Amino acid sequence: MTSFAIKGAAFVTGAAQGMGRAIALRLAADGFNEDFPDVCDLPAKKSLLDGVKQEIVTNFQRESAVVLGDVSSETDVKEMVSNVTRNLGSLDVMVANAGIFRAAPLIETSSQDFDAILATNARGVFLCYRYAALQMIAQGRGGRIIGASSIAGRTGWPGGTAYSASKFAVRGLTQVAAHELAAHKITVNAYAPGHIATPMGEPTSDNQCGLKNSSAVQSLLGDPGSPMDVAAVVSFLASREAHWMTASLALQLTIDGGRLFS
Repeated sequence: MTSFAIKGAAFVTGAAQGMGRAIALRLAADGFNEDFPDVCDLPAKKSLLDGVKQEIVTNFQRESAVVLGDVSSETDVKEMVSNVTRNLGSLDVMVANAGIFRAAPLIETSSQDFDAILATNARGVFLCYRYAALQMIAQGRGGRIIGASSIAGRTGWPGGTAYSASKFAVRGLTQVAAHELAAHKITVNAYAPGHIATPMGEPTSDNQCGLKNSSAVQSLLGDPGSPMDVAAVVSFLASREAHWMTASLALQLTIDGGRLFS
């Protein structure tokens, strides 16, 4: 077993709403650090992020710091990791959860949309993995790196051109990072949600159908999953009990209500 301490400091990106918010609250409930770790999202979501901070303070009697930044920016990610380490003294769990979704078939996907989705969903995860790994290696006691993939990163589906490409990228990044960081007792895993009831799945001006009515993501169980279903999986991946889990595709855990069988 590694020397990783479950009471270390965790950092969750994209924590203002949806799965990120649920993950942040679950890790707070799990007892990470005497001062709960920082939560991060875009500056435009500061009010939502402040609400998550207040929930942590109210429900768990812990302080929480809000960190604003864009995961697609290397400067921002480097500074965010520095802030977490400065605030809490260490970084032991990185949850690279931030992501965006826009649905469009291949021939209707603009290069601008493709680049924007890959910048957040793939480059953002790469940057979080990289700077978290550098910090954990410097600390010398191992750690957990956890990334957000998707069932769209396990099988492509119509209308998910850029999104599927970005989530397949997370799958490859996770496996490579796990191999490279194993010597440092750092595990690297990804979670692969199906249709989860979050704002990202709702129709918007950019994405008229959202995920809600897409046959590509419907589960055997019918109803969409809850963000807390995903948070429970992340909680396990961050736990001491998951110390032997890293790298394998089978461990890119799927939370999809039976949508995929492999």
